[in-house]
Amino acid sequence: MTTPQYPDRSGDRLAGTRFPVDTNGPRVPVYTKEFAADPHRAYQQMRARYGSLVPVDLAPGVPATLVVGYHSALRILNDPDHFSADSRIWQQNIPADCPVLPMLQWRPNAIRCAGVEHLRYRKVTVAALDGVDRFALHSTVEQIAIPLINSFCETGTADLVGQYAFPLTFEVVNVLLGCPPEIGQRAAQAIASILDGAHADQANAMLVQAMFDLMALKRAEPGDDITTRLLRHPAGLDDMEMIHQILVFYGAGIEPMQNLIINTLRLMLTDDRFASGLIGGSLSTRDALDEVLFTDPPMANYCVSFPRQPVLIEGAWLPAHQPVVISMAACNNDPAIADDGHTVNSSHLSWSVGVHACPARSVAYLVVQDAIDQLLDALPEMRLAISAAELTWRPGPFHRALASLPVVFPESPPLQFV
Repeated sequence: MTTPQYPDRSGDRLAGTRFPVDTNGPRVPVYTKEFAADPHRAYQQMRARYGSLVPVDLAPGVPATLVVGYHSALRILNDPDHFSADSRIWQQNIPADCPVLPMLQWRPNAIRCAGVEHLRYRKVTVAALDGVDRFALHSTVEQIAIPLINSFCETGTADLVGQYAFPLTFEVVNVLLGCPPEIGQRAAQAIASILDGAHADQANAMLVQAMFDLMALKRAEPGDDITTRLLRHPAGLDDMEMIHQILVFYGAGIEPMQNLIINTLRLMLTDDRFASGLIGGSLSTRDALDEVLFTDPPMANYCVSFPRQPVLIEGAWLPAHQPVVISMAACNNDPAIADDGHTVNSSHLSWSVGVHACPARSVAYLVVQDAIDQLLDALPEMRLAISAAELTWRPGPFHRALASLPVVFPESPPLQFV
């Protein structure tokens, strides 16, 4: 059934609604340390109080609606005519220093565009990904993973976030893009500064310059890589469009893959079904990976859209041009789908669905599974260096990310390339 739409009647009481439900109640902050420490408990409380649609703050003073009901999420994700990815009207009244603006602001790419614009950019992205040699990617991950493992295997201890998952995913993305180490290092430094909020303007300029240098290199020396395929696509992207397509691979590739590696390793090291099987159990890495995607996905809350007009859905008003955020974590764990047989792993929303479903799913699966298998094959007796309760989750409204994953293991000799 088509979601009903309603015109934006200036001055009308309903059009001015600021909250989807419980207009006298406070919005739930989803950016705090407290929320990050136990989001699943928070989702349960949200659902009990508000139902499927929850008034939240993505940052102080930045209201949004968080969708915690599976069926509501499907309805919204499959209705791009009413729930647009284009954020240009929303961001007109958002201050430049808003911490969630970089994640939500309009950009000329498939994630933040709608309609014909979205289709054009998505075709370019899909074509560039289709050229990735999946068999060669196995070797790429191995060639990156072994030196990283060798950098700590003789010490008996490591932080798998900083010493393994992040450098591995960053290097894999650079290889896929055909980005040489010197340019990649500048991009990494700039991205780190942007994420830390330090000298953001200078960091953004550094990142843009690195992307221009990469494009210039690929025009002069084309290769079998994503950047070259983007440049050669018949859509004829201009330089600014090219920069934003490349940045999607950095932004949507590194952090989610890093978190998926770490969250899966955490499960395998703390759950007896997997922990006892690292040296020969019955449950595989793929089993653990699929379970994490269903129960604790690396991008917990995202798939953001902006209603073109005030929309009434399930008895609640969603204001025009205010973010509607899908909680993949909450929706995947919605008790309603446990009751109707939707709890098979293929039904989760962690890759999204509809026109904005992730086009890099198969590549990401391969990289993450290979990265985990390389590590556990090399260090099968690995265990957490601290209790699971002592692990710290990074605050933020969108990701599900550990600050570190400290492990210990018997000191081992360096690996050799076969």
